[in-house]
Amino acid sequence: MELQNKATALWSNFFNVKMVQIRTFHMTWFAFFSCFFAWFGIAPLMSVVRDELALTPNQIGWAIIGSVSMTIFARLFIGWLCDRIGPRKSYTWLLIIGSLPVMGIGLSYSFETFLLFRVLIGGIGAAFVITQYHTSVMFAPNVVGQANATSAGWGNLGGGVTQFVMPLLFSVMVVGFGFSEAVGWRLSMVVVGVIIFLTGIAYYFLTQDAPDGNFDDLRAQGKMEEKKKVTGNYMQALKDPRVWVLFVIYGACFGIELTVNNVAALYFMDYFDLTLVTAGLVAASFGLMNIFARTLGGLFGDNFGSLWGLKGRAFWLFVCLFFEGCALMVFSQMHVLFLALPALIVFSLFTQMAEGATYSVVPFINKKALGAVAGVVGAGGNAGAVLAGFLFKNVIDWSEAFFILGIVVTCASFLAFFVRFSTRQEDEERANFAAANIETLRQRALKANAELEEGLTAIARKNGGQPAE
Repeated sequence: MELQNKATALWSNFFNVKMVQIRTFHMTWFAFFSCFFAWFGIAPLMSVVRDELALTPNQIGWAIIGSVSMTIFARLFIGWLCDRIGPRKSYTWLLIIGSLPVMGIGLSYSFETFLLFRVLIGGIGAAFVITQYHTSVMFAPNVVGQANATSAGWGNLGGGVTQFVMPLLFSVMVVGFGFSEAVGWRLSMVVVGVIIFLTGIAYYFLTQDAPDGNFDDLRAQGKMEEKKKVTGNYMQALKDPRVWVLFVIYGACFGIELTVNNVAALYFMDYFDLTLVTAGLVAASFGLMNIFARTLGGLFGDNFGSLWGLKGRAFWLFVCLFFEGCALMVFSQMHVLFLALPALIVFSLFTQMAEGATYSVVPFINKKALGAVAGVVGAGGNAGAVLAGFLFKNVIDWSEAFFILGIVVTCASFLAFFVRFSTRQEDEERANFAAANIETLRQRALKANAELEEGLTAIARKNGGQPAE
């Protein structure tokens, strides 16, 4: 699928929401932010839930695994659904249906019911695939890496914001409104679920599938492949070994981020003797790096692509992943807060840059099955989180678990060298990249010319209709 009229610039048009590409960009990151916030909304409140439901460490481990396991299957399905019905409808239904278990977790009064809702909430993690899909079809090759990285990074920011907002919201429910702690954490999740529901409605009315219209209309005009070919393209993408290499790589970066989001607050409470709110604020520093770190990964991915083509994007991915693994091993050995916090921030920087670098490569693997590739690679992130979760479920020391993960990530970084492209595709993408840059320059020239004419007209009016000297 090669859609036309993609935006060739992001930052220069950043506030021009009249452009459907820019409006969609802002809706995608906010929708994903809301989903990520809800997905991990219960994590910073786990100490309260643990005490009320009398959860054992083993049960907490299963809750961590359950929260990310459902997302594997949801992401595989949602990628196919995006190719079939378009990202607009896919996101709308995911948000509306996903809001139900977010609110419903308040009905949990045993480990079994809590685990059930925790698993179901994991389904909204598939929002990431739609976000990456939607920005990929809206932006040209010269900016698609940074568009993907920024929309996903600001979405992932929800995982950091929730670490300190949810304890504050919980405090408002308990202290401000006088509810018990048992009712307070439940009502906090209801508030989040309502936000998710309303965002789903807004997404339907404020976006469209592609720059030139919705998929149904484009198919009717013969500008897109028919729905019946979607499944065939999906299966073809599954046969590409590069997709599975990226599956593993994304597990080594986003999977680690999911794991840290789940365990960070408890880790800092139990290992550094911090309070609930303080531990949440410290844990939030990891997720808050998404405000710029993932964007850097995609931005440098585009720059490496400009200099060295698609192989440059793959090499940049290796660099990010390698230093992520090294930084994680260093963090695992920090046992005092003033050393652990900067180590956590450096580790977070490379983790999120690796995620951005991954999705600066994904749009070029198979354009006819973009949803399939985005879905499978995205599922890899959750598969990695599930496997990592088993380390924290067992009785080994959590700092030791982090060190083991650091070794695994460092080894996985070398898989980036197996993401290769044919000479023909390299040449095609260089041409597309150059064409997008030319279009960017053309638009800037038109804008400058329009501003010049507007300025001359204003001067002429000031001179009483006489032309400016």
